[in-house]
Amino acid sequence: MHDFTPVSALLGGALVGLSASLFLLTHGRVAGISGLYGGVLRRASPDRALRLAFLAGLLLSGVVVRIVYPAAFETTWTAALPVALAAGLLVGFGTQLGNGCTSGHGVCGISRFSARSLVATATFMSAGIATTFIARHLMGGVR
Repeated sequence: MHDFTPVSALLGGALVGLSASLFLLTHGRVAGISGLYGGVLRRASPDRALRLAFLAGLLLSGVVVRIVYPAAFETTWTAALPVALAAGLLVGFGTQLGNGCTSGHGVCGISRFSARSLVATATFMSAGIATTFIARHLMGGVR
């Protein structure tokens, strides 16, 4: 396991948890990305400006990290554009089907002791583990 980085993972997890907690405390809203993004696409959202500001903050922080620490974006992933688009559409469909994404259920829902989020997160994790096992060990895929 050459990609084991416990310190950065712990710091990143702490920052995600802190930001989700602050968002809940200051705005009374769960910081689930798919729900916030979905509300931006619906014109009738009363808190559309808040949602846009949150998403703009995500993009802006990515730009800042890209400038300050460009190595954070290095990858060996070389999927073709159609594959990436199909994957993105499947993820979008899955978040709508599951009434939320991993950040909403895994970080925010479990911390609020939501039974639905516990089941959803267990399903996400099980599917991810099974997919990784099949891709790496049964199909001879790359790491």
